[in-house]
Amino acid sequence: MTETNRTASCACGQLTATTSTAPVGVSVCHCLDCQRRTGSVFAAQARFLARSVTITGTSNTFVRVGDGASKSAFHFCPTCGATVYYTNEEREDSIIITVGAFADPTFPAPDFSVYEERMHSWVEMPRGIERMD
Repeated sequence: MTETNRTASCACGQLTATTSTAPVGVSVCHCLDCQRRTGSVFAAQARFLARSVTITGTSNTFVRVGDGASKSAFHFCPTCGATVYYTNEEREDSIIITVGAFADPTFPAPDFSVYEERMHSWVEMPRGIERMD
């Protein structure tokens, strides 16, 4: 894994997640829960090994049970409400950071896309992306 320092933050800058490596993977999710959580038509997130992420600031947490019954804990800023990262009980070694929180147009493109049956008809994914349902 290569060294790649990046910092993600909420809108007000109080909650940050700084990474010291490249992401393990970048994904896009079109499920209805992610659409509601982000206020967008899909969610984009990057998974990092937990040992390569430093979190600063305080967060509130919302726990959601997914289709497969696993729990994800979404951490969002109590001041501005922006979700910066989440954890999943099935991937205890990982921290998943929302791609938009990096505010970096050069961030790597997604590797895979899930729940495409719920994808809005006008959305197009990159060529060659892996698709899983």
